[in-house]
Amino acid sequence: MSCNTAIQSIDKVLVAQRFAHARNTYGREARVQQQVAEKMLRLLLEHACTHSLRDSIPPFRHVAEFGCGTGSYSRLLLHTLQPETLLLNDLCPEMEECVRELCTPARVRFLPCDAETLDFPPGTDLITSCSTLQWFADPERFFIRCHRFLTDDGILAFSTFGRQNMHEIRTLTGNGLDYLSVESLQALLSPYFDILHAEEEVVSLPFATPPLQVLQHLKQTGVTGTEKKIWTRGRLQAFCDDYIRLYAHADRSVSLTYHPIYIIARKKTNGNLYGYADYTD
Repeated sequence: MSCNTAIQSIDKVLVAQRFAHARNTYGREARVQQQVAEKMLRLLLEHACTHSLRDSIPPFRHVAEFGCGTGSYSRLLLHTLQPETLLLNDLCPEMEECVRELCTPARVRFLPCDAETLDFPPGTDLITSCSTLQWFADPERFFIRCHRFLTDDGILAFSTFGRQNMHEIRTLTGNGLDYLSVESLQALLSPYFDILHAEEEVVSLPFATPPLQVLQHLKQTGVTGTEKKIWTRGRLQAFCDDYIRLYAHADRSVSLTYHPIYIIARKKTNGNLYGYADYTD
């Protein structure tokens, strides 16, 4: 199990810094991400674990979570699935302090590195994640790596965000991630995985006070990783004015749009995999 040379896309050093700075406030502010984690686990149990649970067999023995962050999803995985081993990975080394209590059993380990370069442990039968894939430089290459390291019929289960995610911020600042649609993700996965379940939803997170609270929310969840411009007083005032003008409700409250996507896929084991040789190391 190792990490190879980092893949460059967005400034992942900056992303890691932003999430590291937000690690003490993330759990309080990341309400949508917590809901997504809980739903991701429910979907995983429903679509990939039915037979095992009916026979009282642990559904997954060896689990790897990439982008574990402060451990919200990690705790659900550990307590519900009770795997023999659980690898927790994150880009930020500082996240180890957030999941340290989970690593007390010898079966749980934390490994900091770029998940796009991570060699998952042999015998991994579930690779999973919540709210991370949108930061990746090359999702298809990562899917192929997952196929390579998963056991036969292993499961890749993840949530990410779609194109409507935080559209208010992109409109007002011109800044944001290049999100993939659920159809595009399925197309990238389909040569290597059978799709067991795919769905998307739109969630509006309300804020009772003016847009400054939205910016504070983004800062305290660390999701400002692509923003490099300085927030001058004038820029801040213009942002608030435009947010209210375009998005305020009748009571002058505002909301921020989240667009979660959930996908559960099973590794294909038969036939030639198109493009596989082009991406293996």
